[in-house]
Amino acid sequence: MLSTLMKGTTLRFGQSTAVFLFVLLLGGCREDEVSSEPVVRGLKVHEIAEFEQTQTRRFPGVLEPSDLTVLSFEVGGTLDALELDVGQRLSVGETIARLDTASLQLQVDSAEAAVAQAEASSRNAENTLTRQEELLSRGATTRVAVDEARTQAEAAAASLQQAETSLKSARETLEKADLRAPFDGVVNSVEATPFSTVGAGTPIASIYSAKDFEVSFSVSFDAVSQLVVGTPARVRLADRPDITLAAVVSEIGARADAVSSFPIVLELREAHPLLKAGMAVEAAIDYPLPTREGYTLPLSALIKDGASGSPGDAQAPATAAVFVFDPQSSTVKRRQVTVGGIRENMIVATDGLAVGDLVASAGVSFLKEGQEVRLLNDGD
Repeated sequence: MLSTLMKGTTLRFGQSTAVFLFVLLLGGCREDEVSSEPVVRGLKVHEIAEFEQTQTRRFPGVLEPSDLTVLSFEVGGTLDALELDVGQRLSVGETIARLDTASLQLQVDSAEAAVAQAEASSRNAENTLTRQEELLSRGATTRVAVDEARTQAEAAAASLQQAETSLKSARETLEKADLRAPFDGVVNSVEATPFSTVGAGTPIASIYSAKDFEVSFSVSFDAVSQLVVGTPARVRLADRPDITLAAVVSEIGARADAVSSFPIVLELREAHPLLKAGMAVEAAIDYPLPTREGYTLPLSALIKDGASGSPGDAQAPATAAVFVFDPQSSTVKRRQVTVGGIRENMIVATDGLAVGDLVASAGVSFLKEGQEVRLLNDGD
C-alpha cells in the first residue's frame, strides 16, 4: 500500500516537473521571438535653420585696473596710525592716512601771532599818517614828516599782507596732513608703515577705480590683423562663468612682445560689484568665418572618429562627420561636414549641410549608418 502510494506520488511529481519545464521552454521561445524583433531607437535632432557669419575666438587674460593712482603727501612729517588694507573700498574724500599735526599746528599758531602783530603795527602806522596829515594842514609839521609816515604805513600794510599769506600757507599745510581719496576706489597696495617719517611725494598707497577695468593678452598675427580699435568683445569671469560683461578693443600693439605674438587690450564697458584686480577672465571676440556663412551645431552632434584639420584654416580646414536623418527611409546617414569655427559653445559648419537638415544631436555613439530611428518629440 505504502509502496503504491509512493509510486503514485513520484509519478505526479514527475508529471509536474515536466509541465513546469515545458512552460519555461515555451516562455523562453516567446522571449526569443520578442527579442528577435528590431528595436527602433528614438532620435533627438537639431534642425538646421539659421546661418552664422562669424566664429568666436577665446583668449585667457587677467583683469587689471585701467588706471592705477599712487597717493602721497605734499608735505613731509611723521605718520600716525595707518589703518588701511589691500582690497579696502574707499569713498571720495575719505581719509586714507594722516600725519602728526603737532609741529604743523605750531606753525599755524606762530603765523596767527605774526598776523596779529602785523595788524597792530599797520594800525599804528595808519594813525601816525593821519595825525601827520592833520598837522601839515595846520602848518605844524613838514611835508617830509608826512611822506615818512606814509612810507611807514605802506610798509606796515605790506608786512600785514605777508603775515596773512604765511598764515594761509600754514593752514593749508595743516590741511594737507590728511591724505584723502580723490575718487571712489579700491586699495591696490599699501607702501608705508605706521609712525614712520615720510617726505613729500613718498608713496603711501595706490588705489584704482572699481568701475574702470581692462584685460590684456596676446594674439597671433592672423588674429591681430582682423582687429581694429572699437571691435566689440565679451569678458567672462573664470570664477563666475555666469557673469559676462561687454568690452571693446581699446589698444592694439604695433610690435610683437614675443615671436608673432601681439598685445591686445580690452576696455570693459560694464561694471560689476564682484570685479577685482587680478581675477582670471576669458575674453571672447567674434571673427568672420573663412567662408561667407555657416550653420551652428551642438558639439554633441559630432561623431568622435574621423575629425581632422583646424577650424578656420584655409589650407587644412577642419572636417568631421555627423548623422543626418533621412525622412524617406526613417534612417540616419553619415555625412561629412567642414568646421569653420566655434561660436558660443556651438560649432559652425561651413559646408556639408543645408537649411532644413535634421542632425542627430544626442546618442551619436549608439548610431550606425542606415540605422532605422524614430524622431522624438520635444516632450520625449
